Amino acid sequence: METIIEIRELRSFVHIARVGSVSRAAAELYIAQPALSRQIAKLEAELGTPLFVRYGRGVRLTSAGAQLLERAEMIINFVTQTSEQVRASADRLSGHIALGLPPAVGVWVSAPIVEAFRERWPAVSLHMREGLSSSLQEWLLDRRVDLAIVYNQPPLEAFDVLPLCSEAMVIAGPPGDTVIQERGGEPLRIRDLAELPLIVPGFPHANRRVLEQAAVQHGVHLRIVLEVDSVTLTKALVRRGLGYALLTYTAIQEEVQRGDLQALPIERPSIRSTVALATLREQRASRLVRTMSDVVAEKLHDLATVGAWKDHVTWLGDNTQIVEEA
Repeated sequence: METIIEIRELRSFVHIARVGSVSRAAAELYIAQPALSRQIAKLEAELGTPLFVRYGRGVRLTSAGAQLLERAEMIINFVTQTSEQVRASADRLSGHIALGLPPAVGVWVSAPIVEAFRERWPAVSLHMREGLSSSLQEWLLDRRVDLAIVYNQPPLEAFDVLPLCSEAMVIAGPPGDTVIQERGGEPLRIRDLAELPLIVPGFPHANRRVLEQAAVQHGVHLRIVLEVDSVTLTKALVRRGLGYALLTYTAIQEEVQRGDLQALPIERPSIRSTVALATLREQRASRLVRTMSDVVAEKLHDLATVGAWKDHVTWLGDNTQIVEEA
């Protein structure tokens, strides 16, 4: 017959053996004395031998009880240590995770993300890779990054995509540019883009897709004079007066504040760029990926609502769910 001993019974037995009294043990354990006595009676029945000799108001161990006490203390200590280790491992992540960032976002959020992640999960090694959204998409598929912040990510079956914030794009021009200054701050319309020599990224860059879609929808023929994928290089060329660029204001915010570039909004309608968090659908169960996703969303939320982006960016994360394409 199989013997079943509950850890609760062993704990009660050890406590009684230490204090030498069932009534005192019951008071210290906040258990009714009859209930405690039933536990010991059940334990003795399971083992088939008395564990205590009762005398007066106290008890003392039998030889069988003395043998059980030694083993019971070892078992209880082992169970306690095991519970502590399991709880600790649940609170302490370890491993390696790679995060992909586009240049315009990485400048603002990379340091806060690293600081938060190191503080909370110091045992996790972190790799950050910078690239265009099209490159980040490839890196996700190749497992070179585990998650990525992307611009205008199209829905793909392999990805879970969580939109976090959106921003109206602006036309960037060189300092002192007469075309922008003569408008006196009046926004451009989409049809006005046909008159400007544009520096745009090549396909499949996310900004190029958004710009071309807007142009087609409104029957505008774009005057593209140069294709440049790098945001940094684009800003340098615009600053030299070699063309205009359609960018998010956050991408040129520092240059505008320094007077290196000018910006003019586009309205009727605006052209919006969406920042999202993309992960491989098959990795959604990974605790590391979910944890990093929470940190990224938290830091982008801070930036968009109370930080440097708050006057230019609309936060979407509280009202969106992961996009799942059938």
